[in-house]
Amino acid sequence: MNKLSLTIVALLGSMLPAQAHQIWIEQADGQNAVVRFGEFGENLREASPGLLDKFGKVTATLLSAKGEQKADASKTADGFTLPFSASAGDSIVAEDANYPLYTWKQQDKDVRNWFYPAARFVTNSAAQQPKLLLDLVPTGQAGQFKLVFKDQPKPKTKVTLTTQSGWAKEEHTDAQGLVSFEMPWKGVYVAEVSVNDKTAGERGGEKYDAVSYATSVTFVQADGLPPIPAGAPAKPAAPK
Repeated sequence: MNKLSLTIVALLGSMLPAQAHQIWIEQADGQNAVVRFGEFGENLREASPGLLDKFGKVTATLLSAKGEQKADASKTADGFTLPFSASAGDSIVAEDANYPLYTWKQQDKDVRNWFYPAARFVTNSAAQQPKLLLDLVPTGQAGQFKLVFKDQPKPKTKVTLTTQSGWAKEEHTDAQGLVSFEMPWKGVYVAEVSVNDKTAGERGGEKYDAVSYATSVTFVQADGLPPIPAGAPAKPAAPK
C-alpha cells in the first residue's frame, strides 16, 4: 500500500458522528449563492415550513476587489438565496444577528441564550481578513485556516472539517489560532466551529446570559481524488 493509500485509510478511519446544525453557503455554477441550514455531511437542508422559519433576518456581504456589496437574503423553500454570486477571487460572508433568543435548563436554572450563526464562502485559499465576529479565514497556505473571535486569534478551539459524503475530521487551533487539514478529495468542504461566550447582555430589550457563536467556511478544492458521493438527502424536520 502506497503513502497516499495509507493516508486515505487513516482519514476514512477518522469518521466522526454527525455534528450539530449549522449554516453554510453553497454556490452552484452559474447560480447565485444560497445560505443553507442543516447538516452538510448528512445532506440535510432544513425547509420552510419548518426549522428554516426560526431565522430572523439573514444578511450577507459580497467581498471583492471592487469593494463590498451588502444585501438581505430572500427565503425560499430550502434556504436563503442571495442576489449575487462570488467570482474567482471573491468571498461572501452571511449571518443572522436576529435569531430568536431561547431558554434552556442548566442545573435547574433557566438560561437565556442567543444563537448567532454565520458563514463564509471562499473561492481560493488566498489569505483573507476576518469580517465576522467569529470567523474562520484562509491563510494562503493550502488546508490552513485562522480562527478569529472579536478580532483576536482564538486558540485551543475545535474545528470540524466535513465533506458531502459525511466524512469528518476534527482538529484544534494552536496558540495563534491556526488549524490545518489534509484534504485528499476534490470537491466541496465545509469547516465549522462554535464558541460559547458567557458574557451576559441585552438585545432589543431582551436580556441574555450567553451567546453561542457558530460559523463555517465553504470552499471547493479543484484537485485531488474523485469525491465520495453524497448520501441520499436527509428529511428536514417537520413543522411544529
